[in-house]
Amino acid sequence: NRRWVMLKQWLLLLARMLVMGLLVLMLAKWVSNAQWLSWLGGKTTHHYILLDDSYSMGSRQSQNETAYDRPGKPYGSDPGIFDRIADQKPDLMLWLGDNVYLREPDWGTWTGYLHRYTHTRSHPALQRLLRSTHHYAIWDDHDFGPNDADGSFVNADMARKAFDLFWPNPAPFADNSGIFTMFSYADVDVFLLDNRTFRIPPDVVTDNPTVLGQVQIDRLIRALKYSDASFKLIAMGGQFLNNEAVYENYATYPEERLMILDRLEKEGIKGVVFLTGDRHHTVLSELALPNGQVVHDLTVSPLTSGTHAPTETNTNAVEGTLVVDQNFATLRFTGPKKERQMTITVRDAQGKERWTRTKGR
Repeated sequence: NRRWVMLKQWLLLLARMLVMGLLVLMLAKWVSNAQWLSWLGGKTTHHYILLDDSYSMGSRQSQNETAYDRPGKPYGSDPGIFDRIADQKPDLMLWLGDNVYLREPDWGTWTGYLHRYTHTRSHPALQRLLRSTHHYAIWDDHDFGPNDADGSFVNADMARKAFDLFWPNPAPFADNSGIFTMFSYADVDVFLLDNRTFRIPPDVVTDNPTVLGQVQIDRLIRALKYSDASFKLIAMGGQFLNNEAVYENYATYPEERLMILDRLEKEGIKGVVFLTGDRHHTVLSELALPNGQVVHDLTVSPLTSGTHAPTETNTNAVEGTLVVDQNFATLRFTGPKKERQMTITVRDAQGKERWTRTKGR
């Protein structure tokens, strides 16, 4: 009996030492997330909710704000979509810009920014969703300042202060990268870009037009190259792969867009998926690079604001993926590390599935 007791004590001590050793490895990050997943069976399932841009709280009751809304039809519509999103029980949410719709009286004062954010957040329809999961966000023009605002906007610093106050993103990169930051969830890396701070519009003929600025682009490429994630999600307000130079599509900056695609190819960066909004409709675009790599661009829009069908011909659009209704999307990642797959499902405001596609790296 004494020997048996001693043996159990030694086994218990070894088990405790093993647990402590694993904790040290995790905290020191000597073993990557991907390796942990591989050792623990190599399979995983995650859900992501892509909550677009074009979010303006509004419905049949008090979500709009009559005193500050535009004449005629107000910005918002029925907010029931937020309950349908919460029903999916997502692991986290991504808000893809225009998360609030600043009105003209808002963007000129600090109290205006605070009012718009608190008015939006305080609506009962949003409370269940806000408390049910983790939230990450980027901004676009309507939570930065006026329509199509760029880096010259006089209250850009005020917009940044308000954004940081209401969105608990990870701290941005230390160099001059605006709100650009990233985070990892299991073996998926998510890059949250800043498409406002450094923007110089194409009609400024005495400067070099840009969406992201060279510092942010260089940081992005280096971070993508370093990443060993199965999928690398890049969140940005405007469409990236749409080849038509309309609205704020990246095609209106053709040299910079081509340079980014060229660097993705030359660096051999795989598993890149742009997550975009802005257009008030949903569509999946794909582009095969000369070396065979495929880049995806999932545009998801809108949640509660008005819808607009595209009038241009996006030759990179995937047939059967256009949705011109209020909608949201989920991303689900499954399979062994080297065979990881991403399943995209788009649902309407009632939670009904509109389409689904499964993509490999």
